[in-house]
Amino acid sequence: MIGQALTELSKDKPANKQVEAHVNQFRQTLTNVETELAKQINYLTQVSTGQAHEGSSYNSQKTLQMAMHRLDHTKTRVSELEAIKSKHIQLLQQHQLQKQQGMQQPPQSS
Repeated sequence: MIGQALTELSKDKPANKQVEAHVNQFRQTLTNVETELAKQINYLTQVSTGQAHEGSSYNSQKTLQMAMHRLDHTKTRVSELEAIKSKHIQLLQQHQLQKQQGMQQPPQSS
């Protein structure tokens, strides 16, 4: 393109239309390259900063990570509630046993 334009200019009688056509074709190619480079720079900026971007699994990974965190928290809380339940059942059983033992003992006379 640019080489063809320069070749045309180096001739004894360059054809202006040919030179202009080659220059315009080169400019169009240059514009396309610039556009693609801008797209790639934008993509690389998103990837390097950890932002979600087209084709990335960042959002899905973040959602999974948060779900796993909530699951762990829920498991911990359920375990705590089970421990509290067991403690209360044990206290209730002790209370009922004491109550039964109190009923079985004859009243003491003085």
